[in-house]
Amino acid sequence: QVQLAESGGGLVEAGGSVTLSCDVSPRTFRPYGMGWFRQAPGSEREFVAHQSWTGATTNYADSVKGRFTISRDTGKNTFRLQMKSLKPEDTALYYCAVFNRGTYGSSDPADYDPWGQGTQVTVSS
Repeated sequence: QVQLAESGGGLVEAGGSVTLSCDVSPRTFRPYGMGWFRQAPGSEREFVAHQSWTGATTNYADSVKGRFTISRDTGKNTFRLQMKSLKPEDTALYYCAVFNRGTYGSSDPADYDPWGQGTQVTVSS
């Protein structure tokens, strides 16, 4: 019943910024938290960021720390991923996912379910 919808991806120039959104439905659903993952062609899915619903816990992959920010729109079941100083190596299909189990801040995909369909971010050089 729970569905996720990512949006905001597209073609971005290196050094630029983009913000991804993840809408969670139904509106009454309140997950423990959300995560962002990404997968580049020929690569394994990798953890990007996590935030508990209250914002008390956040976690970032070292590769994006200081450049990406995860946040939640108050009053909405919407999480955002602000991406700045984008690099070509950030090119990937970005997924949002519901944190369902485990320790807050988890980077383990097994702790997340369900998943969105993904939104493509392509960073040009």
